[in-house]
Amino acid sequence: MLECVVNVSEGADRAVIDAIGRAAGPALLDVHADAHHNRSVLTLAGSDVEHAARAVAAEAVRRIDLRLHVGVHPRLGAVDVVPFVPLRGASMDDAVAARNRFAAWAGQELGVPCFLYGPERTLPDVRRYAFTGLAPDTGGPVAHPTAGAICAGARPVLVAYNVWLADGLDVSVARQVAREVRGPGLRALGLDVGGRAQVSMNLVDPSRLGPADAYDAVASRADVARAELVGLVPAAVLDAVPPHRWAELDLSPAKALPG
Repeated sequence: MLECVVNVSEGADRAVIDAIGRAAGPALLDVHADAHHNRSVLTLAGSDVEHAARAVAAEAVRRIDLRLHVGVHPRLGAVDVVPFVPLRGASMDDAVAARNRFAAWAGQELGVPCFLYGPERTLPDVRRYAFTGLAPDTGGPVAHPTAGAICAGARPVLVAYNVWLADGLDVSVARQVAREVRGPGLRALGLDVGGRAQVSMNLVDPSRLGPADAYDAVASRADVARAELVGLVPAAVLDAVPPHRWAELDLSPAKALPG
């Protein structure tokens, strides 16, 4: 089984978010919307995940005009990130093949250029060099006028995780904390989210560095208000955390990926 975690650049307009989610059909497991990031994360999985990802992308391109977008999260496109992730019974080769099919379709049918990431390069490299030192892998050579570009990926499971700092701490503290905790298994940004300081993280190897580790790394450097899981977490990662910490870390069995 493959998972696909589609990130779209709309987190405030509920009607638009709901329409994009409905396009996924039964493959949709979760929608996490954030108005300040102006971003929604749709978790898809199942036997029809490629069709669902295409339907979501098509609906998002129809409804989102990136020229009007304002939000704190970095983005290249209306459909910003489309990573395919191998789960039970699937391999990384399966994820790469699904990614390549999606990128070819999006470039041809939607007219949106796609940059591939995974075995070839990292997502941060795509964000850094897109349209300058790096040309799109599919689609035209320039950004779509309203939809920008898509980062189409194949990657292992990761966990997107935010830690909000206590009232009175500004974004400079969040940025310093992000610099200190950032490492091979942890990508981190310090952001001003609606006037609150947030350390926004991707746990790229959550079986080794999980939500509790990330939370504790931030909390050891600054006072923390709360944590926020974005999307779903693998069941094995949840099981590695003592249940008495689940509420503190914004974890629960309801937020676990299906086995």
